[in-house]
Amino acid sequence: MNRIILIVSMLFLYSYGYSAQKIVMIKENKSISLTQSDIENMGGKIVRRLDFINAVVVDFPDYIKDAEIYSLDSVKSVEDDKYIKWIEEVDYPAFPSVEDVSKNIELNNYDYDISVPSFVVERLSDEEMKEIPWGVKRLNAYSAWDRTTGKGVKVGVIDTGIDYNHTDLAKNYAGGYNVIFTTKTPLDDQGHGTHVAGTIGAVKNLKGVIGVAPDVSLYAIKVLDSSGSGQYSWIIDGIQWAVNNKMDVVNMSLGAPQGSDALKAAIDAAYKAGVVIVCAAGNDGGAVNYPAKYPGTIAISALDSSDKIASFSSRGAEIAFIAPGVNINSTYKGNYYRTMSGTSMASPHIAGLSALVVGLGVKDPDEVKSMLIKAAVKLPNLKDTEQGYGLIDASRLK
Repeated sequence: MNRIILIVSMLFLYSYGYSAQKIVMIKENKSISLTQSDIENMGGKIVRRLDFINAVVVDFPDYIKDAEIYSLDSVKSVEDDKYIKWIEEVDYPAFPSVEDVSKNIELNNYDYDISVPSFVVERLSDEEMKEIPWGVKRLNAYSAWDRTTGKGVKVGVIDTGIDYNHTDLAKNYAGGYNVIFTTKTPLDDQGHGTHVAGTIGAVKNLKGVIGVAPDVSLYAIKVLDSSGSGQYSWIIDGIQWAVNNKMDVVNMSLGAPQGSDALKAAIDAAYKAGVVIVCAAGNDGGAVNYPAKYPGTIAISALDSSDKIASFSSRGAEIAFIAPGVNINSTYKGNYYRTMSGTSMASPHIAGLSALVVGLGVKDPDEVKSMLIKAAVKLPNLKDTEQGYGLIDASRLK
């Protein structure tokens, strides 16, 4: 009897339609307000507005097909608001010591002024050495701190949130937004966003680690849930918040193999608004993922301690720079620290350097990228599709 009731209930729901969420972009000469009644007459319910790209997220009954939605005069495009996994952790061999990395440079007999960035080990005390992760040293970030530490620069971490109570992050945390549950704070329930935030802007306190831009203002923009998954509209809404709240730089250590018209429109809008958009290239060893693939972003591949591209790193013509992304020690949720690998770990190094550049008074995204290019040097034996303009030496940021 119960089985019959269940089947009847399922047939009833099917007849009247399940809810299907769509991202509907409105034509430039039409307004969301005027389109709303047409959508509602079709049985749709607007659940999220993406005004900065003139789009809405709509729950439609499942029996409403895209062709019917396109029949509305004001509709420009329709796409499924897919829920997918945006971040993947990468397993990699043990963490290298500073001595191992320094030895690698000596063995390769690099000319620091011409070939690759040098370490500034001789300028650091033993305590400072312990606090600065190898990736931050590899970029020579320390050499720029007498001129810029990112103070006053607003960096949005579009990710799983930030553990804003963390000892190494609390001082630099400046606020944020939880896209998924707007009434809740953007506290990290996964760990990934906190790790990214630490590489960008962990404070200089002789405890734990220190970030590339140790005085930056960090904003948590939580667009991914505890599994590292989220809908396309969540990512887009996070970008919208970054634009509306005038972020100078955003880091997007997330990626998908497929793009989206709405996501591209969001990246374009943020770029035009003057936001520097730094993105992880991807961890599948293949083509650059989205949104890093879009023009207007700065796509980052991952470097290991042997100055080689990490085997997992995506690559392609879209790569702008390469940065340390293997065995990166940084902050983690619960006031912990953890070593992680991925282009997700490489991207925040460049977001931090971008914050240092903005701290020098450079605001325009193209000008920021131009300064980074001037400070970059090509690594031997790496293709342009693997390293872009190369590895950045912060001592050359002028």
